[in-house]
This record gives sequence, structure tokens and C-alpha cells, in this order.
Amino acid sequence: MSAITLIDVDIFYGAIQAVFEVSLDVGEGESFALVGESGSGKSTILKAIAGLAPQWTGAITVLGTARHHTVDRDFARRCQMVFQDPYGSLHPRKTVDTVLTEPLIVHGLAQRDERVRAVLSAVGLDQRFRYRYPHQLSGGQRQRVAIARALILEPRVMLLDEPTSALDVSVQAEILNLLKTLRRDRGLTYLLVTHNLPVVSFLCDRMAIMRHGRILETAPVDTLHSGAFEHRYARELYRASLG
Repeated sequence: MSAITLIDVDIFYGAIQAVFEVSLDVGEGESFALVGESGSGKSTILKAIAGLAPQWTGAITVLGTARHHTVDRDFARRCQMVFQDPYGSLHPRKTVDTVLTEPLIVHGLAQRDERVRAVLSAVGLDQRFRYRYPHQLSGGQRQRVAIARALILEPRVMLLDEPTSALDVSVQAEILNLLKTLRRDRGLTYLLVTHNLPVVSFLCDRMAIMRHGRILETAPVDTLHSGAFEHRYARELYRASLG
């Protein structure tokens, strides 16, 4: 079964077209990466799927349900997004407990205390962090809270927008290991946006190379070992990643 399907999707910001005729299919349980330089349209695709970039045409389907052009509550139970900046994605005046409890209240879910305790444990945070504010946490701890917030509704699909790029290198490895473990233990589907090919190699099964709002090539992650990409730009991107 496909977890995410896009067919001939064009995405606009006002009169400006940012994404052109994108089609892709992500299988359930797969980890799929959108790779390319800044401005290539990667994050815009995630925003369209999540309902945060409402000007699009074509067809977007998540877990067999057609997406609309807005955020809706039922969709939030199936699909959640983790943003790039752990400093900007958490409300500065809300404790970790409030951040994690609010989605449970909105969706009318019971056993809130148990759910919060469980999700903190799942992301490797001690219960003592529960009543702290974001400014009392390190960048890595904030991103763990952001991941916990995404997990609290037990979604099956997660959209990951450069989830480690704002973190120190040592902390990046911890977060990537956490994401890999969560995917394995929970059977999650990931759609990851990144410009970092080593991250793709570690976390993903397949990838699509993007440039100027278009997908140039889709390839298995094993291609990163050989560099045998078909498109010239994909080969250039690969060579640049070798340093």
C-alpha cells in the first residue's frame, strides 16, 4: 500500500510557481528523501502535504485519503510534521507538558498522563524535563520534544523537514539514531527533506533528486555507494557531497 502519493502536483506562492508536475509514490513503512539545494522545492512539497501551502493543483493522497488544501483534524491523527528549527517550533511560554498535552485535549484522547510519560520515554527524555520550558533545554532536547509532539497522536506517517540541520554534529547523530529506532519500532513512514546525502544514506531507502521545483531522478539509496546516477546534476550533487 502507498503511504504518500503525489500525481502531477504544481505548487504556487501567489503568482509564483515553486513546484512543477511532481509525481512520487512512497510505500507504507518506507523512508523516502527529497534531496536538493536550497530553493529546489523540497520543503514546499512537505508543506503542501501538511496543508501549510494551500495553493496547489494535482492530486495528493496520504494513506489512501485524498488531501484537501487545509489542515484538518483527522489528517493530524495520521500524519505529523517535524520542523527544522527546534528553537522556533516550540512555544517559548509553554512547558513540555503543555506542548504534549494540548494535542491530546484537542483530539479528545484519554490517559493523557500515561501518554505523555510514554512518549517522553520513547524519545529518550527523563520525566524531569516534563515541566521545563524550551529555554531550559538544549537544541537536541528541544528537537526530541518536537519529535515527541509529533508522535503523541500515534501517526503512521511523519514529514521531516531538515530535522537535524540546526543541531551540532554530535547531537545530529543522536537524533538520527532516534528517528531510525522509532521508525523500526513503530512501523512509521518517513518523507524526509534534506540536502545532506550522508543523512539519506543512513536513514532512507529511496530518494528523489530535485532542482528548480522539479524531480530530476528517483533512485535507491544504494546509488550513493556507487554514484551511478543518471542525471548530470544528481552526479554533481553526489560528487560535491564527497567533499
